[in-house]
Amino acid sequence: MAAVSLTEPLCQPCGYSASFKVDVYVKKPLVPIHLSPEQVALEMLCLCGQLDLLIRAQVYQFQGQDRSPEESEYFQKQGADIIDQMNKYLEHLPEPAPILEDYLDIAGLSALFPRVEVYIIHSSPVDMLETPAMDGYFPHLGRLNQLLVLSQQMEDDGRDVAKHKYLPHQLAVIYHVLNSLKDIRPLSSIKTDIEANFKQMKMSLVSEEGSKQEPQLPDQYLSWVSQLTHNIISTVSSLVGDLPEDLSPVTAFVSMLS
Repeated sequence: MAAVSLTEPLCQPCGYSASFKVDVYVKKPLVPIHLSPEQVALEMLCLCGQLDLLIRAQVYQFQGQDRSPEESEYFQKQGADIIDQMNKYLEHLPEPAPILEDYLDIAGLSALFPRVEVYIIHSSPVDMLETPAMDGYFPHLGRLNQLLVLSQQMEDDGRDVAKHKYLPHQLAVIYHVLNSLKDIRPLSSIKTDIEANFKQMKMSLVSEEGSKQEPQLPDQYLSWVSQLTHNIISTVSSLVGDLPEDLSPVTAFVSMLS
């Protein structure tokens, strides 16, 4: 042991050198992609929407608490990642590329997402005294999507006798979604139609006591359900009348790019 301890080491371990650093390009495309100004604007719109929802969730989480929203490490990391992506998209614009704050003003995104603009400038998530125009976009879009999916499911279940017993419940959920939407004329007539036929339809599925057969909806109500779901699907898909009113900030922004 003494001989080993007196022997000079074969080599001396070196300290860390930045020259050995390996850059990670996992999230970068293999082939360089160049985006047009219109494509950059669309990507920035999506990222602003993500950051706005993140800020709103953060502000809501800390309402009524003594802790500052800035104490959330997850929020800070997610927010920093989104802003980093935004800055990378700006690199696709012709030189000299504007800084992020200026770009949001030029593109009109600061008016749509004032919380995002405040956060980028002050690094602090805050809520607005006045409700921004985009606040109704995602809830409205979610209701329309729910209405569409429920109607498609109900249309499919109408073809399966074993699932007829579930149709009244599905129709009640559709009515609830219709009720949560504003008084939109194309949907108001559908809601009135449900009110006029729901009780009779539900009663037609009541089985006789002791019967082992699955309740089956009579043909007249099957036809009515089919027509009703078809009307909902076509109305929502075509976005007629006042249906897209809460979606107008985004549709107006996108239409300016085309």
